[in-house]
Amino acid sequence: MSYQYLENVYEILKKIEKLENSNIEASIELITNTIKNNNQLFVFGASHAGIISEELFYRAGGLALFNPIFEPSIMLSTKPVTKTSEMERLDGYGSIIGRNTKLKKSDCLIIHSVSGRNPVAIDLALYAKSIGVNIIALTNLDYSKNVKSRHKCNKNLYELADIVLDNHGDIGDATVRVDGLTQKVAPTSTVVGSTIMNIIVSETAIRLQKDGVTPPIFFSANIDGGEKHNDEIFKKYKDLIHYQ
Repeated sequence: MSYQYLENVYEILKKIEKLENSNIEASIELITNTIKNNNQLFVFGASHAGIISEELFYRAGGLALFNPIFEPSIMLSTKPVTKTSEMERLDGYGSIIGRNTKLKKSDCLIIHSVSGRNPVAIDLALYAKSIGVNIIALTNLDYSKNVKSRHKCNKNLYELADIVLDNHGDIGDATVRVDGLTQKVAPTSTVVGSTIMNIIVSETAIRLQKDGVTPPIFFSANIDGGEKHNDEIFKKYKDLIHYQ
């Protein structure tokens, strides 16, 4: 049996491999150099976009240095969950979030926003740029270019980033058409975004190792000796890890 969602995701991943190579390579280089220079890595996303932040931090097989920016009022645990949509659109909120992190010049900030139009991501990007932080935007360019910014600067996220990673999803994110429904079903941004970021993580680790820098990669805490290994990483990188 053929599954339409799988076929659509396969097609998107083929596009990623063909069209995003230079942007992925640029991201690998930036993150590799950030680590080599003892600068910090941060990752942010509001609502479902924050799932990428969860994927990247404190993850078995993941780089230990990704610091998630979790703001409670725009996370999916918020009740009512519709409040997250209101908070994403609140002017100035992203700047407040940025000022209350440990972001500094030459750090790297990954911002995931599928539409790239809401003020919280844009304000955070503007704040980060103002202090010299390097920004990687993970977004849907087709989607973002077909919606108007909700920020007073009239720019979407991709226009503020140093590097743009396009997830090549459909406008609106969902991908499968169902006869009789106007709304498509099954979004692709999470599976594709996670794939892109894990490509970057794995290639960064390879590059660091080749350059003589042991990449700080977590073991599973459910493997014997894993917790001891992870504790050693926490001790070594205590000035760069802020979630412990």
